[in-house]
Amino acid sequence: MQLSEQEIIRREKLNKLTEMGINAFPAEEYTITDTTESIKQDFSENKQVKIAGRLMSRRIQGKASFAELQDSKGKIQVYFNRDEICPGEDKELYNEVYKHLLDIGDIIGIEGTLFTTQVGEMTILVKNFTLLTKALRPLPQAKTDENGVVHDGFTDPELRYRQRYVDLTVNPQVKEIFVKRTKMFNAMRTFFNDAGYFEVETPILQSIPGGAAAKPFITHHNALDIPLYLRIANELYLKRLIVGGFDGVYEFSKNFRNEGMDRTHNPEFTAMEIYVAYKDYNWMMDFTEKLLEFCAVQVNGSAESTFGEHTINWKAPYPRVSMTEAIQKYTGFDITGKTEEELFDFAKSIGIDVNETMGKGKLIDEIFGEKCEGNFIQPTFITDYPIEMSPLTKKHRSKEGLTERFELMVCGKEIANAYSELNDPIDQRERFESQMALSERGDDEAMFIDQDFLRALEYGMPPTSGLGIGMDRLIMFLTNNASIQEVLFFPQMRPEKTVPQIELGEDEKVILEILNSQEEPFTLAEVKERSQLSGKKWDKASKTLTKNNLVKVDKIDEVLLMKLA
Repeated sequence: MQLSEQEIIRREKLNKLTEMGINAFPAEEYTITDTTESIKQDFSENKQVKIAGRLMSRRIQGKASFAELQDSKGKIQVYFNRDEICPGEDKELYNEVYKHLLDIGDIIGIEGTLFTTQVGEMTILVKNFTLLTKALRPLPQAKTDENGVVHDGFTDPELRYRQRYVDLTVNPQVKEIFVKRTKMFNAMRTFFNDAGYFEVETPILQSIPGGAAAKPFITHHNALDIPLYLRIANELYLKRLIVGGFDGVYEFSKNFRNEGMDRTHNPEFTAMEIYVAYKDYNWMMDFTEKLLEFCAVQVNGSAESTFGEHTINWKAPYPRVSMTEAIQKYTGFDITGKTEEELFDFAKSIGIDVNETMGKGKLIDEIFGEKCEGNFIQPTFITDYPIEMSPLTKKHRSKEGLTERFELMVCGKEIANAYSELNDPIDQRERFESQMALSERGDDEAMFIDQDFLRALEYGMPPTSGLGIGMDRLIMFLTNNASIQEVLFFPQMRPEKTVPQIELGEDEKVILEILNSQEEPFTLAEVKERSQLSGKKWDKASKTLTKNNLVKVDKIDEVLLMKLA
């Protein structure tokens, strides 16, 4: 394993701690009585506290030092004084351990008393500290210049998503997104449970990938010697439970779709689906808008949220616009009664990329997606989808060729999909067969025929309405994040590139040793002078270090500064 200079030095410090009899990774429980939040909420002078967290910064001034400790609730200033920590003759704990063997990023436990500094900052006077974990890699250290501009923040999206543990540590505001995410799940559960509905779990490994039009991930079960699919939706299993006698069931499910990735799609995502017997899609629209208003208030304390330049009002009720009306309004084209050929020709005429594998449903979906979706900013129900787009939905009770389906659009994106569920097994079989015909034409998102689900319907499923919500996309709108990667702890990434092995010469090591002698950056001229390298050797060594991202050179106020990367 190739180690940076700082990583080598930290391991050397670890060895010194071990030699001193200090375990840098102790096993015993460290009992804390306080957090940064509880201290600030119930602060009183001279109160004794015991807290643990990560050392985030420090300013050593001889026998005293101010530092910053961060725990899961926030940050607080701590004050280390040599004579408080080491009241006797032996000053090793402060002079050697604290000053020279601790590093930014180390996790420590602190016992002390509270006081307020002359500038009014709540602070812990350290009486004793315990090393709980030695950090062997340095944290990224952002610097703020005299103009308040932050340099070298941990802001690169790829690094942040790949190393979320670092992101959460040095960008604590990111944690609030995931706190709100959990609040949203809790709010939704509360809403459903209060309505008397039952949370369930259904299979992720499925013999048939049903419940949606999507390309599945395929795996193999060795013991049974059969192919299996990762769940693309849980709809057909939840409906089986309605057949079995539950009046209302819901599930938060991890779904997997082997499709493209972009700012609003991840191949692994979380959906919520709920099915309620003896209801229709009109009831579900009322239910959905009340649910989302409740969730918005629970997450943000308000029925409004900001998304980019838009203020979204989640307060019920929401407008209801049929898909036919939407397409006619924004394209001037009436899809009613049109043949597949007419839809294909119209889509091509307005510049939509279509091909011969697309049936009527997909053609209409492409027209709506390209020309209409982006116009719906405030929550809006798009209703009454053509039958070709909705193979699991009841035919509309009064509109020929349409179904009782709605999708909820917000800021041009779909976040919810719902039906009056098709419970006629004969009609359902015909819809599945139509999907198979599309599959034979090359549509790899067409649905399979699920014979067991058809058998379940033949036993009788009561009139039912179902709703699916994309939870990741919903939290994007509630936390003002335009990228789905921001609301997933660990979004899918390409494999990390292998870091090349770097052989450092003596000249490079001289420069690194100088830069490592203090935490603050040097001027480039000062490093060059201290290194005593000739011009040719300096140019070669400094280029090697910067090219391999071991050293950074920044220009601030016309001065070149050099520091460790």
